Amino acid sequence: MSANKFVQHLYQLKLKNTQLFPDKVITEQFIDQLFALLFVPRAGRQQSITEFENEYSSLKSHLSTLVYDVVHNGDQTQAITENFFDELPQLHELLLKDAAAISAYDPAAESMEEVIIAYPGFFAIAVYRFAHQLWQQQVKILPRLFTEYAHGKTGIDIHPGAVIGESFFIDHGTGIVIGETTVIGNNVRIYQGVTLGALSGTKDRNTGKRHPSIEDNVIIYSGATILGGETVIGKNSTIGGNVWITYPVPAGSLVYHKSEVVAKKDFSFSDAVNGILGKLDTATA
Repeated sequence: MSANKFVQHLYQLKLKNTQLFPDKVITEQFIDQLFALLFVPRAGRQQSITEFENEYSSLKSHLSTLVYDVVHNGDQTQAITENFFDELPQLHELLLKDAAAISAYDPAAESMEEVIIAYPGFFAIAVYRFAHQLWQQQVKILPRLFTEYAHGKTGIDIHPGAVIGESFFIDHGTGIVIGETTVIGNNVRIYQGVTLGALSGTKDRNTGKRHPSIEDNVIIYSGATILGGETVIGKNSTIGGNVWITYPVPAGSLVYHKSEVVAKKDFSFSDAVNGILGKLDTATA
C-alpha cells in the first residue's frame, strides 16, 4: 500500500471512529469535573450558589454531548442524562458510605476528607459508581471509558457491569481486577492485587455469570485470586493473601496458606530439588 493510500485509509478509519465513540479527552474532563463538583472544594475561595448551580447545569450539558455521541438520538440522550442526574443524590450518598468505610477501616486515614481527596481506592469506586449507573441505562462504550480512565490513574480495574454494595473498602488498590459479572455485597474489604475473575477467557458472552460473588462482610487480603461464576464467598469470611479459589466457600470461613519455617542449617537445597524431581517422575510414570 502506498503512503498516500495508507493516509486515506487511516483517515477513513478515524472518521468512522469519530462517529462511533465519544471523545476520550472530553470524557476524562467530565469525570474530573463531576468528582470535583461532588467532593472537592474550590481552593482559595467559596463559590456562590449561582456559580455552583451554573457549574451543575454545565455538567449536564457536558454529559449530554458525550451520550449523544454514543446513541445519536436527541430524545434518548435527554432521557439518559436526566435519569443520571436524578440518581446523582443516591450515588453521592453511596460514595459517602464508601468513604466512611475506608476512613473507619484504614488506621492510616485521619479523616473522611483525606480519603476523598487523596485515596486512589475512593476515586476508583466513585468512577465505577458513575459508570455503573450509565451501564444500567444501557449506554455503551462510555461507561468503559469512565472505568478505564480510573484504571489508568489508580491501577484499579473495575468493570462497570459489576454489582457492588454499600460501604465498599479498597486499601492501596494497585492491581485489583473486578470482572463484569462480579457481585459484591455490603461492607466488603479488598486489598491490593486481588483478582475477581473468570475461569476461562471465552468470548461467548451468553455463558451467564462468569465471575464470583462475594457476600456481606467479607475481607479479601492482598494477592488473592477468586475465579468462576459458581464461586461464592460466604458472608463473614476472611480470605488470606495469595490464595487461589475456584470453589464456593461457606459463610464464616477462614481460607489461608499454611507457611512452613525451616532453619537454614536444616535446609538442603539439593534435597528440595530431588524431592520435586521425584514427584515429577512419579506423575509421568
